[in-house]
Amino acid sequence: MLHIHEEAVHCLLCENAPCTKACKNGDPARAIQAIRFDNEKNAWRWLEKCTDADLERAEQACIHYDRPIRIRELLASSLTKRESSTPPSLAISFCGIQCENPFFLASSAVCTNYEMVARAFEMGWAGVFYKTICKQDIHEVSPRFDAVKEGASFAGFRNMEQLSENPYEMDFDILRRLKQNYPSKVVVASVMGQFEEEWIELAKMAEEAGCDAVELNFSCPQMRLAGMGSDIGQDPELVNFYTSYVKRSVTIPVIPKMTPNITQITRPAMGAYFAGANAISAINTIKSVTMSPEAEVSGKQTLSGYSGKAVKPIALRYILEMAMDPVINGSHGKPVELSGIGGIQTWRDALEFIQLGCRNVQVCTAIMEYGYRIIDDLVLGLQTYLEERGIEHLEDIVGEKLPDFVLPSDLDRETLVYPKIDREKCIGCGRCYISCQDGGHQAITFDYENRQPRIVGTKCVGCHLCRLVCPTEAIGLTKRINKKP
Repeated sequence: MLHIHEEAVHCLLCENAPCTKACKNGDPARAIQAIRFDNEKNAWRWLEKCTDADLERAEQACIHYDRPIRIRELLASSLTKRESSTPPSLAISFCGIQCENPFFLASSAVCTNYEMVARAFEMGWAGVFYKTICKQDIHEVSPRFDAVKEGASFAGFRNMEQLSENPYEMDFDILRRLKQNYPSKVVVASVMGQFEEEWIELAKMAEEAGCDAVELNFSCPQMRLAGMGSDIGQDPELVNFYTSYVKRSVTIPVIPKMTPNITQITRPAMGAYFAGANAISAINTIKSVTMSPEAEVSGKQTLSGYSGKAVKPIALRYILEMAMDPVINGSHGKPVELSGIGGIQTWRDALEFIQLGCRNVQVCTAIMEYGYRIIDDLVLGLQTYLEERGIEHLEDIVGEKLPDFVLPSDLDRETLVYPKIDREKCIGCGRCYISCQDGGHQAITFDYENRQPRIVGTKCVGCHLCRLVCPTEAIGLTKRINKKP
């Protein structure tokens, strides 16, 4: 049994892919990319004219470090054409600025010069939070990156990179040219000062360069100088102090960037709110340690920032806390808008941030791993989702999931949902049995002769550990029922 997503993840997503070069009538590499980034419903677009012979040649041409991708089997389920219609617009406003879609480059290594950002704009990214500009002399270490891997993919990504190494005058010239040459794109300068005069000077230079907004980096976790980066973001008074200074000095929107290296993000966020911030970006990277010898710098290691898909649940937590705060969300006044960052790889990831109240999302690690090209599936996947729901405007789903969240004390504890085994999908591996025996409630028995698990209803508490460990998705849900007295 082939699991198409697992097979697509196995694909190397090659540059100038040999499989597509061998295929005369389609683009199997692009179709596999669509599947890889949760956009399988649109894979047919690149396979319409493919013959079985095309796909066989593509499979034979596949290069890989262990085995070729089973292209014919993988794409067979994606050949069904859907009705094509005019896709919904993803246009949305952010701080009063019109954005063609919600997808932005995050302030990081993915946007350090004119050529990089221009290429991203031309590929369809709506805007950029340019890599943080400062007046300090930045010297980076080597190597500066490390990764926790699942197969060939990043489960999490650790970086020790600081701010832009360019002279600050050069960076503002780059931003000026970007805005002049791409007037429909959104250009945001991210800045970091060491004291109030520097914050003001850099923010004014951003406005003079024609930037649409300025982001205040209160969150970088690996600054070598004290009193900068996350040192500020952990202190509500300093957040308020510097945000206030900048707000009084420029007319463009001001967007503080929050650190996750704190227990209660709403406190510094409140400081930003009362200083008049137009929006808040969250989150920056999480302080972390990886122990890879290859990541040592002259035999030494240090704390540094962690990002990638592993941090998404943490990022969503902080977005939720701010979105549900009655002051920040505008229940008693003007709201602060949110820009979501952390672990966004697919359109589904972006959707979750938007449904919790974000009006745009910023992407970094996924671009570093897969390139700017992921914008195609981010846009097409989100458009398809809106189309299937009959939603014409992205605006209509911003924050729509917030009413679903309550305190743990308010959750329903009087009902349960039993798991249900699909015998056709079950391969008899016994993973559910092992996990339930050793990590659950001993509510599954296992017939060794026929290799079949069975759920014991009198012991099952509906925790669903079994469903989560099943490798073939053979365990599903039943209807919610009242607990027996």
